[in-house]
Amino acid sequence: MSSSRIGLGLDLGLGLGLGLGLGLGRRIVAVKPITVPVPGRSVDLQVKVTAPLSGRNLPVIVFSHGNAWSLDGYEPLVDRWAAAGFIVVQPTHLDSRRNGIGWDDPRFATIWRIRIADLHAVIDGLGDILVQAGGLETRIDRERIAVVGHSWGAQTAGAILGARVLDADGVPGEDFSHPAVSAGALIAATGTGDTLTPFAAEHLPFMRPDYSTMTTPALVVAGGRDRSQLSTRGPEWFTDAYHLSPSPKSLLAIAEGEHTLGGLAGETVAETTDEDPARVALVADAVSAYLHDALKIDGAAWTALNDTAATGDGTWSIVGK
Repeated sequence: MSSSRIGLGLDLGLGLGLGLGLGLGRRIVAVKPITVPVPGRSVDLQVKVTAPLSGRNLPVIVFSHGNAWSLDGYEPLVDRWAAAGFIVVQPTHLDSRRNGIGWDDPRFATIWRIRIADLHAVIDGLGDILVQAGGLETRIDRERIAVVGHSWGAQTAGAILGARVLDADGVPGEDFSHPAVSAGALIAATGTGDTLTPFAAEHLPFMRPDYSTMTTPALVVAGGRDRSQLSTRGPEWFTDAYHLSPSPKSLLAIAEGEHTLGGLAGETVAETTDEDPARVALVADAVSAYLHDALKIDGAAWTALNDTAATGDGTWSIVGK
């Protein structure tokens, strides 16, 4: 059964003194669940669509969640993106805790590929998905599609942007990029695989991204206190997607940010170790501003954000190449 939710969009830069103004007072609606046909998938692929109640020629964000999450998470991000004028589509990947697939399940070894296939299925099936979301297919701008992901979802989104996975011999794997995607954002993205912990090397051998082929424009977001139990390196591990990929790229570095960067999946959930709604708003609004610029909608908010970073107190910074 489908359900819907209506809320009020927030002002871009709320509590941050940015004054960028995207989405002030815009009402949004969410529709879920929508089933996307995927032959051979052991569990139905379901998505949630969140969008502004009004507006036409709307750009699209396809969002990939972190490990164990689902279409029901990340409202602090998704609601602000919809208020900023995006149609946001959130699939529930096979690793969602609601599917009960643990490390030792034989399906787990291929979930990283299924995640990528999920995003392809969503992008290829956008028309039908948006019909089921209440006629949104007439309000989409098909020339402006972006992918965004957090944590494992960032590696998944990175593959759509052109990153590949190295095998045990260091040979790049398949090209999973999608031609319809023009830009993206990677939040707390996996770094290179040469410093994986023994657990990660055994259970997550696919966590060996090669960013040298990730040519699509992207914003990388990293926290200065994000210390992963999957790598022996420190927080700089999460900046590899920026440093090792070709331009054009931008890096938003948040000095006090931990892995959920203030509570991206939800401020009060167990994974949130550094609860800070203002930090979440910064991440959400930076992604909106970057994508408005990268998708050639309006660059004013991204310019203003960069100007603020240049004169700020160093708690967060933006660099580009």
